[in-house]
Amino acid sequence: MTALQDGEKSVFNNARTLRSRYRKLARAMVISTLAFATGGCVFAPAQSFTLQADVPADFRVKADAYYVPATGETCEAPPRKRGEVAPNRKFFKSEFQNVARTAEFQIPLTTRAGGCPLVLRSLKLNLRAKWGPDRWDTDGDFASLSFRDVLGADFSALPGSGAQEFQGQCQWLFRTVSTTRIIVKILHCRATGADGQMVKHMAGGVLQRDQLPGRTVRMVFKMAEQEAPYFDLYWFKTAGGWKPCGGVWGRDIEELCLDPPQFKDFKMPDGRTCTVYPNCTE
Repeated sequence: MTALQDGEKSVFNNARTLRSRYRKLARAMVISTLAFATGGCVFAPAQSFTLQADVPADFRVKADAYYVPATGETCEAPPRKRGEVAPNRKFFKSEFQNVARTAEFQIPLTTRAGGCPLVLRSLKLNLRAKWGPDRWDTDGDFASLSFRDVLGADFSALPGSGAQEFQGQCQWLFRTVSTTRIIVKILHCRATGADGQMVKHMAGGVLQRDQLPGRTVRMVFKMAEQEAPYFDLYWFKTAGGWKPCGGVWGRDIEELCLDPPQFKDFKMPDGRTCTVYPNCTE
């Protein structure tokens, strides 16, 4: 090989080396720019867990996730802009279906807002159910989950495998409204105890955040077979069903039962005038 050919080869190799260095420099500049835009660090993709909600037929499920600055951060999420979702909130929805089912959502454990790293702090599960054929014949209640960096000694950790389950039950409560005393229903959802009976507190629990990536949290809601009065002691239980009481106040709707009880008639949503619920007549 001649000296000229050696020189040409050297120039070619140098040019290729320079191009390689320019490409590496360009990549480094892009990464630096992204890091600056996100607050000076390059973060791993957000981790998430699977939220499942087992609900009866004719239920809609909405999940409202709320995020706060990670521990040790001094930043704050920017304020909500008019007409937009707040930067520290995420919403998930599964519409009404006429069969019992499992609604499922992937819930991020972390997010960013305005360069501020945020972690999941709480999640409100909004339940809404239909009790009649009209579109306004619905009512709702909710359950909730809280998330912590570390759980206290009085909280249990996730099981080694499988889903973490929280049990709940919903029940329809009935009452009358307006001068016609027409029946409407209120959805009442609570946690259930070890015996399967409803307790006073909401369904849900507290979870440790770093135990959740890739795991499943399942919330199970059953519907009580029997309805109950919304106002305790305002309806009198008979062999044929519940009868609304009249009293000393002279209100149009049901009142506190007297001894002996006095009764009022009422209307079913379909317009029938009745004396006992839910059978209408004794």
